[in-house]
Amino acid sequence: MSFKLLKTNKQQVGKHLIGIALFALLLIVVNFIPFDDYYRKILNLSFIYVTLGLSLNLINGYTGLFSLGHYGFMAIGAYVVAVLTMSSESKEAIFMIVPCYDWLKNIQMHYLPALLLAGLVSALLGFLISLPVLRLNDDYLAIASMGFAEIILVLIRTQFRITNGALGLKGIPRIDSFWLYGGMALLMIIFMVLLTTSRRGAALEAIREDEIAASAVGINAFRHKVVSFTIGSFWAGVGGGLMATLIGTVNPMQFTFQLTFNILLIVVLGGMGQIWGTVVSAILVTSAMEIMRFLDEPMNFLFIHTDGMPGLRMVVLSALLMIYVIIRATNKKRKNKSALAKKKLEADHA
Repeated sequence: MSFKLLKTNKQQVGKHLIGIALFALLLIVVNFIPFDDYYRKILNLSFIYVTLGLSLNLINGYTGLFSLGHYGFMAIGAYVVAVLTMSSESKEAIFMIVPCYDWLKNIQMHYLPALLLAGLVSALLGFLISLPVLRLNDDYLAIASMGFAEIILVLIRTQFRITNGALGLKGIPRIDSFWLYGGMALLMIIFMVLLTTSRRGAALEAIREDEIAASAVGINAFRHKVVSFTIGSFWAGVGGGLMATLIGTVNPMQFTFQLTFNILLIVVLGGMGQIWGTVVSAILVTSAMEIMRFLDEPMNFLFIHTDGMPGLRMVVLSALLMIYVIIRATNKKRKNKSALAKKKLEADHA
């Protein structure tokens, strides 16, 4: 894929370079801070969600599609990394009900090529799915993408000789490195900057704003949407593979619609079609969801006494998000009214 920069976007590239430099500096700084295992895991998970948030933002934010099947491609990526990085001994011990294929049992590779293959397999599947699905629009596209994601999970549960069914896979070599998760997030940011400031990125935004007008000026809307969906699926597979290396285990219950909802939440809060908003939102939302776990536990603080209410943190977080969305919508409405009033005043003077 070629990235020919638009002249009007060269200033934007300069601003993005500052952001990229700051993010790289963040990686260097956190690498020398002695975090304990819990906070290291939260930060690494935040970096994974940066990658996942940007991948969904490419599809939903920049291209204007409405896909909800991201968790299916993440599951594919996680299982590909799991079966390719596990040792023969681990596979033999885990596949107890139905043994795995002999050719698969003897395969073990480094996690980096495994991540690449995870992305490629997810991209291939995303490409095949996009051909029929992207002929739909809006709600129909969302439902169809979810349907294909559920089909993927059904296949994962039934292919015992590859995925071990509902029992999942354990013993995946765990990687605890800021450089891996943060480096992938940085690579994704650089890719998004190059893409969105190129002619192809401008074409995607044109399709988002008005597909009919974009087609009228010679943009092949269907082809661009397929490319966008395929690239987003690639990075979703990479993100799923990163989760497998972080947690060390995978099973079908990890990949549900709730996972896509969390990523969509990050995209919406950060701003549809916004790179750095998604980056900040991914770090803040992921950190908040983990740090607020104390709300689920028994509390005895001043006049607050609870025996433990599982799920309370999600209630509080949802309430805070609702307040944020209402404030943001109110401010946007106020700005629109001010802009309309200014235009009317200018028209009256004219």
